[in-house]
Amino acid sequence: MERKKTWNIIFIFLAIVTILSSLFHYAIVNLYPSRIYIGGLMWCPAIATIITLKLIKRPISSLNWNWGNWKYIRLSYFIPALYGLITYILIWVFGFGSLTNGEEITEWGKELGLIGIGTLNPTSIGIIAIILLGTIEVIRAVATTLGEEIGWRGFFIFELKKVLSFTGVSVFSGIIWASWHWPLIVYYGENVILELTTFYVVIVSMSFIMTYYTFKSKSLWPAVIFHAVSNVYIQKILPELTIKNEGTEHWLGENGIMFAIVTCVFGIYFWRKAIKEKL
Repeated sequence: MERKKTWNIIFIFLAIVTILSSLFHYAIVNLYPSRIYIGGLMWCPAIATIITLKLIKRPISSLNWNWGNWKYIRLSYFIPALYGLITYILIWVFGFGSLTNGEEITEWGKELGLIGIGTLNPTSIGIIAIILLGTIEVIRAVATTLGEEIGWRGFFIFELKKVLSFTGVSVFSGIIWASWHWPLIVYYGENVILELTTFYVVIVSMSFIMTYYTFKSKSLWPAVIFHAVSNVYIQKILPELTIKNEGTEHWLGENGIMFAIVTCVFGIYFWRKAIKEKL
C-alpha cells in the first residue's frame, strides 16, 4: 500500500513537471532561447515539488533544507571541477582541441571588461577570469540550479528511495532528468543521435554522484553546488580555454564524447562506493 502511494506521488510530481516544463520548452524552441525562459524551465521542478507537497498535505519544510556537513559542500565543488579539467586535459593531450593562445584569452578578457586594467598580460587575464567565473558565476548559477535541485534531489530521489535501491534511484532519476532536456538537444543539436547518447551517459553518470552526495549529506545543497559548478566549468571556463580543431567537434563540450567517457568513469566509481557503503 505504501509503495503504491509513493509511486502515485512520484507520478503526480512528474506529471506536473511535464506540464509546466512544456510551456518553457515551447518558448525556448519557438520564441527565443532567452535566459528568462531557461531560468523559468530550471525552476519548474521546484514549482512542481511545491504543488505536489501541497496536494499531499506535506509541509515544504519537510525537504532537506539543512546545509549539511561542509565536507560534502567542498567535495561538490571539487568533483565537477576535477572531472571537467580531466576531460579537457585529455582533449588537449589527444589533439581533439588545442589549449587556447594569448589572443583568444584577450578576447575573453574583453567580454569581462578586463582589458586596459593596468598592465595585465593574457596569463593574468586568464587567471582573473577563471577566478571570477569559478566564484561569482557559480553563485549566480546557483540561483537557477537551485530550482532544479529542489525538485530532482530535494524531493524526487527521496521519494524514489522509498521504493528503489541506490542503483535504481540513480538510474531512474538520471533517465528522467536527461529526458527532461531532450527537446533542447533535439532542436539545437547538430548530431542529434550522438549528442542524445552522450548526454544520457553524462546525466545518468552525474546522477550517481549527486545521489551519493545527497544521501550522504541528507541535504539538497551539495547537489545545488555540484550542478552549478559543473555547468560553469564545462560550459563557460574550459571551452573558452580551448581552440576547436576541425573535425573533432564531437569530442568537445558537455555533449561531447570525452566528457561522457570521463563522467561515466566517475559515475561507476561513486556507484561502487555507494554499494560498498550500503547506501
